[in-house]
Amino acid sequence: MKMMDCVEVVVEKENYAVEGVHKGMQGWICVEPSIEGYVLVNFPQYGEKADIAEISVKEEDLKLISKMDARINEQIKALFNE
Repeated sequence: MKMMDCVEVVVEKENYAVEGVHKGMQGWICVEPSIEGYVLVNFPQYGEKADIAEISVKEEDLKLISKMDARINEQIKALFNE
């Protein structure tokens, strides 16, 4: 994975959830290379809203996607009442 790649979280983990990030959310890689198997990922919301989070995510917990849709992040966020 490299900088600016679009990714999706494929697992639900407590350490991501406390930051507001849940399985199915999409983001983009901010920095490369990975550090000890982790990459920094930004999880935006649609439009001018503040980002949900910018956190380190284990590479194995992500899958590459061709195009990111921040509206998905808002839908998932609403499911968790955040």
